[in-house]
Amino acid sequence: MFGLSTLARVASELRRDVGAAHQRDPAARGVSSTEILTSWPGVHAVISHRIAHVLFEAGVPLAPRSLAYISRSITGVEIHPAAKIGKGLLIDHGSGVVIGETAEIGDDVTIYQGVTLGGTGFATGKRHPTLGDEVTVGSGAKLLGPIEVGRGAKIGANSVVITDVPADATVVGNPGHVVRVDGRKAVGPDADWIHLPDPVAEAIKRLSGRIGSLDSRVAELSGDDAESTPVRPLRSVRGPNPAGG
Repeated sequence: MFGLSTLARVASELRRDVGAAHQRDPAARGVSSTEILTSWPGVHAVISHRIAHVLFEAGVPLAPRSLAYISRSITGVEIHPAAKIGKGLLIDHGSGVVIGETAEIGDDVTIYQGVTLGGTGFATGKRHPTLGDEVTVGSGAKLLGPIEVGRGAKIGANSVVITDVPADATVVGNPGHVVRVDGRKAVGPDADWIHLPDPVAEAIKRLSGRIGSLDSRVAELSGDDAESTPVRPLRSVRGPNPAGG
């Protein structure tokens, strides 16, 4: 049922997964591979999935879903056995990650806690995202539907992405949209989200500037100085007696 080539492939993938933790998780610096294998829940989730995926491809009943269920109970990471995952996946922290049935993930991808690679509706066939190599997905991000995320793209924390993302792009917001960071492309897989622009703050800033311009224009047309115009006190208006008197 399982050939030597399959076992060799899985072993190679597992080595890359442990290496990914060493390379891209700062907390793993100076930590032995044995400690990562025994103490990193994201690594546990990926290892469990690789075994479950082999069983799923071999047509073994019950075991793939049972292994996925046990892994979710222990790690907080839910990966459908049918999902296709490349080498060197790092799921950092792990808890709350959901990867759907038809999701596809390339090599050397980094996924942080709370990420969902989900489907939309009840359509059959391809209904989950495809991530290219070296993609980084920030914590809490939701990628929904059969979209494609290009190589090296970064998805900002808590973004909601429902359209394709070009290679090497950075996406933020809800709905997610491509942004430039001070005219330069974000570099590296470290998810340094604090330097990404805040689209809500930028919109408020533009509105504030527009309101200031309108105030100045109104004052100019009326011949008044908006800042020196006295504020007239409101006069009380006597209405009918609520008691009927």
